[in-house]
Amino acid sequence: MMKKLFIDYDICSKCEKCLVRCSYIFHPDNNGIISLRELVGFLFVCRRCDDYPCVNACPNNALERKDGVIKRSNFLCISCKSCAMACPFGTIEFEWLEYLTSICDVCTGARIAEKERFSCINSCPYGALKIIEQDDIKEDVFIHKINENIVVKAFCWTQFYELKK
Repeated sequence: MMKKLFIDYDICSKCEKCLVRCSYIFHPDNNGIISLRELVGFLFVCRRCDDYPCVNACPNNALERKDGVIKRSNFLCISCKSCAMACPFGTIEFEWLEYLTSICDVCTGARIAEKERFSCINSCPYGALKIIEQDDIKEDVFIHKINENIVVKAFCWTQFYELKK
């Protein structure tokens, strides 16, 4: 069986400040869930405005739109949060835009002992994160596979209204 990290974005996005702890060791204040929240936000929650005010507001050209999806360059982003202020729907969270970027590797490989894996799940007080088996993934229009190890449940307004944008 293949285990996957399941993120319920509807629960996860309601946190004012993410309390999740991460065991990723390459910098001490890492919180990899923030990088996953950013990815999910841009892929599924972003409203894909016709004029992309977030992209236009960025003074450093750190945001770009590629195939309708916003991507942020961590090398160009100066964490000014202009994009979040310009977003008319509030889908860009201020928390994503820290100067030092966190990353999640879904505890792959043998970098930590099995008993210490997924400290994010154990530290999330709201139950937004869990490990599920591949066979337990239910067919749902709002369940999306991010990669081989991550599945997310996120309300995607374009799917809900059957829009192509």
